[in-house]
Amino acid sequence: MSNATPPGWYPDSAAPGTDRWWDGTAWTAHTRPNTPAPQQPVPPTYASGGTGGGRGVRTVAIATAALVVVGAAVTGAVLLGGDDGGKESKSSGPTRSAPLPTATATATADGDGPATDPTLLVDQLNGITLPIPDGWEKPESTVDKSLTMRTADSYACPGDSSAFCYHGTVTTRTASETDLTSAEALAEQDITTAADKAYEENIVGDRIHGGITSHEQLRSASVSVAGRTGYEVRWRVHTAKGPGGYVQSLVFPSTVGSESPVIVRYAFDAGPGGPPLSLMDTLTRAIRPIDDSETGGGVGSSVAP
Repeated sequence: MSNATPPGWYPDSAAPGTDRWWDGTAWTAHTRPNTPAPQQPVPPTYASGGTGGGRGVRTVAIATAALVVVGAAVTGAVLLGGDDGGKESKSSGPTRSAPLPTATATATADGDGPATDPTLLVDQLNGITLPIPDGWEKPESTVDKSLTMRTADSYACPGDSSAFCYHGTVTTRTASETDLTSAEALAEQDITTAADKAYEENIVGDRIHGGITSHEQLRSASVSVAGRTGYEVRWRVHTAKGPGGYVQSLVFPSTVGSESPVIVRYAFDAGPGGPPLSLMDTLTRAIRPIDDSETGGGVGSSVAP
């Protein structure tokens, strides 16, 4: 619906001082401390001293008296209720019990910041950014609801010429529906799903590469991601149609809230059309917390496939 409240962080009315993530449909378990922007101090009124100190003092006194009068007038207007009949004002943000049908906040940014940078993929829920390589894009919408970036050019899939495939795709998501808490265990569990989604069957059930015929594991190791210890597993996948590709599951703790595990999935086609395998490592090293100063301005433009 066009008037639905967009996904984003909103104040949690049941827990003062806390923001909770609204996924566009319902409240989730993800929370973070509320950090309102600090108020700017009001500078003191400057008064010219003229040719004598007494005149400057009188000027300050007059200005102060004027402010007192204005303040009293404003206070009176508030107490009398102004033009709204004395009705209590309502908050414009969503509440945990019933979010408003419309909202002015966006899901990706509170004003200027990393989310407005076209060279960054911003995962607001998990508090991370990834640079978008040259020749890649972040599509407006995808069948998969996960946050996605992919190579800009598409091609007819080798196993289904009526479908479009992409030489490289990266998605981010929060680990869910699992009792596993270890990054290593989650990565080892997720790699099968990552391979199946990329090269076995797509989300609508089409075998766009003819299905997976075999695979071999290329890597299984700990890795540092955004200052946190994570784990990655990488496979080379062979398919019935086309050159197959490389898939990787990277798991690490979120930088915000309850630090739920984040899964970043990579899928790169093999062969001359696919991105270089080294780009997976480049992107992993470039993941940053959303408030990191290094995410500002043009990070993605320096990452070439």
